[in-house]
Amino acid sequence: MDVPRNDAARMPAWPSVGTLAAPLVERLIADAPRLHIGVARGPADCTVVDAGISCAGSVEAGRRIAEICMAGLGEIAVAPDPSSRRSQHLTVHTDHPVLACLGSQYAGWSLSFGRGKNAYRALGSGPGRATAATEKLFDELGYRDHADHVCLVLEVDTVPPDGLVRKVARDCKIDAKALTLILTPTRSVAGTVQVVARVLEVALHKAHILGFPLDRIVSGEGSAPLPPPSESSLKAMGRTNDAILYGGRVHITVLGAESDAVKLANALPSQSSRDYGKPFVETFKAYGGDFYAIDPLLFSPAEVIVTSRQTGRDIHAGGVNSALVDQSFGHVHG
Repeated sequence: MDVPRNDAARMPAWPSVGTLAAPLVERLIADAPRLHIGVARGPADCTVVDAGISCAGSVEAGRRIAEICMAGLGEIAVAPDPSSRRSQHLTVHTDHPVLACLGSQYAGWSLSFGRGKNAYRALGSGPGRATAATEKLFDELGYRDHADHVCLVLEVDTVPPDGLVRKVARDCKIDAKALTLILTPTRSVAGTVQVVARVLEVALHKAHILGFPLDRIVSGEGSAPLPPPSESSLKAMGRTNDAILYGGRVHITVLGAESDAVKLANALPSQSSRDYGKPFVETFKAYGGDFYAIDPLLFSPAEVIVTSRQTGRDIHAGGVNSALVDQSFGHVHG
């Protein structure tokens, strides 16, 4: 797109995402038994919340973790969808889309400890990212948080090693005792929910890639079907991506010229990608398991509506691909 990039100086004064998320983290821990999650002291005396490794987890745990990822600036709901063949549908809404989705929820902090095949690697998401602010994105946003207690969500199957925990604490300039790590394997129930809850986030991220000024995006909402449980991490990754790429819907409201809203709407849907058209697992395998070789324009919702605040016009683009969602989810219709 030929619109100018976001000017960080125009972004509003933002609250502390760490402070906003803290009471949500406290309630998650307090309700751990009924949410079927575990809480324990972990490496370097950090707090580890197990939402799907050794514990069963739950849909409600995943919903709450997704709201923690958004620092409490988004409302997420899961409910039956009587208009669909799929049993459950997730919706997300926020009036703070840039801070909630990119400043907090986005899994943009690349973490690693060790070398070679034995290295521990994870992507950190949630409010703790803004405290470390190691990503270039925070320079673009002109934002950095200062929180006494830090929370990160990791999509991993094992507890991170002591060295990685201490590295995170150093980057956040806190004692490791003040760090909470919420672990949500993608194949787990909670992990599936919190990944699908990123349906709006992926739209914001793609808008950023396209160069649309972030300060013009003033509200957003999205929805996507929840996949059934998966026995493997690979299948879970495929299904959660397909839920968004082929079943996700997003509606955002933007400021500025209507012509810019039209350009954004036409560029946003996943069908604009060269890799659109087959289940994500097949695409992943076709690239030899190299996630970063996949066309980045694929990572976006299937269907979008962009509303121009200037004119009130809704610009619609893309569409849900129910056949591919059914193929990915393994639905059989009698």
